[in-house]
Amino acid sequence: MFPVELRGTRARTLMWAHEHEVDAAALQQLRNIANLEWVHGVRVMPDVHLGKGATVGSVIAMRDAVSPAAVGVDIGCGMEAVRTSLRASDLPDSLRSLRSRIEAAVPVGFGAHDEPVNVNRLNAEISGQRAAGTTMRAGWERFWKAFEMLDPAVHARESKAHKQIGTLGSGNHFVELCLDTEQRVWILLHSGSRNIGKEIAERHMSVARGLPHNKNLVDRDLAVFLSRTSEMDAYRRDLSWAQEYAARNRAVMLALVCKAVREEFDGHTVGFDETISCHHNYVSEEVIDGAPMLVTRKGAVRAGKGDLALIPGSMGTRSYVVRGKGNPDSFQSASHGAGRRMSRNAAKRQFTVADLVAQTEGVESRKDAGVVDEIPAAYKDIDQVIAAQGNLVDVVATLRQVLCVKG
Repeated sequence: MFPVELRGTRARTLMWAHEHEVDAAALQQLRNIANLEWVHGVRVMPDVHLGKGATVGSVIAMRDAVSPAAVGVDIGCGMEAVRTSLRASDLPDSLRSLRSRIEAAVPVGFGAHDEPVNVNRLNAEISGQRAAGTTMRAGWERFWKAFEMLDPAVHARESKAHKQIGTLGSGNHFVELCLDTEQRVWILLHSGSRNIGKEIAERHMSVARGLPHNKNLVDRDLAVFLSRTSEMDAYRRDLSWAQEYAARNRAVMLALVCKAVREEFDGHTVGFDETISCHHNYVSEEVIDGAPMLVTRKGAVRAGKGDLALIPGSMGTRSYVVRGKGNPDSFQSASHGAGRRMSRNAAKRQFTVADLVAQTEGVESRKDAGVVDEIPAAYKDIDQVIAAQGNLVDVVATLRQVLCVKG
């Protein structure tokens, strides 16, 4: 059934969704992107929806160019997961205490740690548990030294950036405890590059909009940088750092959550398998149709043959661990989640706290007006989204949420 071709585009655009299922504004946004002269091709995932500048759920291959909007403001946003040695039978009747412990360990919303996380101490505390992953273990001095090379406009944010390592953020970011079909307990989390990634992205988007070659674009938010220019070099430098920041943020956060879980279940010896990690807002150098390209995935994961990735649903449904099939038709990509079917404001107008309580029954989570916009009904059906990409990924594990921390 899929892919289908989007009509009215210069560059070939293949979709894992039908046109009638996609909002008209998102379709126009896709056409605007596909008509840029630098674009080789666009691939559209089944979780597609309207985004700022570029469409969420899009994979764009460009020749010697990149659009910052095709990455988005949360550079490096992505997922992290680990399977624990705990089973459903080990969990207490109420997970309220564990949620409180996780919320105390991981600042949410606009929050930050009072002092930067001591990663050496944290690593020692979880030593032998295989919970941190290599990103947290090494290279911190080199990483922070590179901060001074970033655009001077963000230098004043360094202290805040230090304190936001290991923090969740808000919106659709989350920390969850899940059960797979074998009743094994998983930790799953979703976050990105926090305020520093946003600052970097907005700075470079502003620069791109002012460049002469972008002056006649239909949508100036799609402004691009061109290879072999100082502006492109500066963006790629800052982008790479922000992508690493996001990965390190998730690694530290996962370590903090694993530590909290171990403390909550201090009567057990809690073990952790190898971590699964993936970006879904990023730039990668890849060979597409036999030629080197700059590929942006905004709300999409790489699904190369054998690649493990994470596709979450909503706070009251299911999430999936998948393995990529390496389908070249999709530029070796898959969806990053269920995708919104309505805006946050529309969700707040349509649903009540009572609706949220009903739709998150059985999940230990916030159930107040502050998270109504994250109600499951505001998202597409995750099972349909997974079914639409059967030629892109195989399902490795199906996860059901039992605890969810939101910002």
